[in-house]
Amino acid sequence: MATPDISIAITCWRMDRELPRTLWSLSRAFQQDAEGLSWEIIVVDNGSEHLPIAPEMIPVPQIIAAGNPGPSPVHAMNQALSLARGRIVGAWIDGARMASSGLLAAVARAAEAHPAPVIAVPNRQFGFDRQASATQHGYERSTEDALLAQAGWPDPAADLFAVSWPEEAQVTGPILESNALFLHRDTWSALGGFDPIFTEPGGGMCNPDMLDRALNHPGTQFIRMAGVATFHQIHGGTSTSDAAQAIRIVKEATRNYLRLRGKPPRKQRAPGWLYDARTGVMTRS
Repeated sequence: MATPDISIAITCWRMDRELPRTLWSLSRAFQQDAEGLSWEIIVVDNGSEHLPIAPEMIPVPQIIAAGNPGPSPVHAMNQALSLARGRIVGAWIDGARMASSGLLAAVARAAEAHPAPVIAVPNRQFGFDRQASATQHGYERSTEDALLAQAGWPDPAADLFAVSWPEEAQVTGPILESNALFLHRDTWSALGGFDPIFTEPGGGMCNPDMLDRALNHPGTQFIRMAGVATFHQIHGGTSTSDAAQAIRIVKEATRNYLRLRGKPPRKQRAPGWLYDARTGVMTRS
């Protein structure tokens, strides 16, 4: 079996509505300008009552049950990463996040610029406010379904940016985490994947910790992305379904991170390089 150019490792839990959309957004039918690119998709379900069902698509996702399911997605995430065969491997720790149609082609081009890239794709949320707040004002699954239909989903020309909200104001601004974090497979191996010390529900600050460790690993290069993103679907997640719960969970995760690492979690402020998927231009700062 030929080695794919890119692997996408995904974790999920009880995402019968959301995961099929995420997977379709990573299908060859949806991803654009990727004719010469090969990729695989590995999904590890973290303890759902039944395995999710993928849409009929190419590539056919590999969907398996976590060998050690638990409240934290870290073990499931590392299991998915261990199965990845691609030279460049992307970690999708939240299976409810859909990809923009040019994401994989842009990642492949950006990865060519450095032997050890740390490619951080921006996070967006469907709707026009942070979902944890929007749910208090009537935002729900049916609202989101209507927004996606309005955008033109599932056509690859769908404008997902027009019906979503950026988690960070600017792609060059401080960033806490990326749900689509792409590293060279050797870098993932050297870092040992996500740290299993993060055992709390939802993984706490395991994702910001992963980005921080990757950026501080010798020889890596931070590459920010413009013109592509992932888009979060509402699904009752630990920090996106209720404002009060989100505040409580973030505070608890921050305290736990401080206890584990001896410092508070901080947003990454280094400018890094910026790859603009719309123009194909890499700006090296």
